[in-house]
Amino acid sequence: MTHTLQLEVPEEVYTSLVRRARQAGRPPEQLALEWLAQASQLAADDPLEKFIGALNSRGSDWADRHDHYLAERPTARQTYSTRGKRAKPAKR
Repeated sequence: MTHTLQLEVPEEVYTSLVRRARQAGRPPEQLALEWLAQASQLAADDPLEKFIGALNSRGSDWADRHDHYLAERPTARQTYSTRGKRAKPAKR
């Protein structure tokens, strides 16, 4: 079964799609369908998806600032146990 999907895309997305479709010698609609199918498959096969929401991220900006959080060294104030209570700082 197939379905018809009509999309409005920004000019820069459309321009890029048309340019790549010309390079591949295919219609833009065909290339867009392939890209959408690949993205859908990648999202369905995400091995980390089962962990989404499983951990307390200490705020709502984790997705935007994950590099910052992964690089920062936790202080005693930032170190928490899994129950949300302050944990003892790690010994050095």
